[in-house]
Amino acid sequence: MSSSNQTHDHNAIKKWVEERKGVPARVKGTGKNGDEGVLRIHFPEHSDSTNLEEIEWEDFFKDFESDKLDFLYQDKKADGETSTFHKFVAREK
Repeated sequence: MSSSNQTHDHNAIKKWVEERKGVPARVKGTGKNGDEGVLRIHFPEHSDSTNLEEIEWEDFFKDFESDKLDFLYQDKKADGETSTFHKFVAREK
């Protein structure tokens, strides 16, 4: 059985991402007025996407907070393998 978790704790997000060899990123060309643009977590070992650009954690979390996002993620798949499933959702009030 797999389950998901939701957080906006920066340390928990960074730990989850780095354990899976991911990096904070943005979609190229989507930033404006000092905004990083559309945020993503990129897993270079699993994707050769050319439309993502790695950014610093500090910049990532600045936009994450200004957009009032939460990080929805899964630790393990139903078969017990480590999961990289995640998405950004609106933070609950």
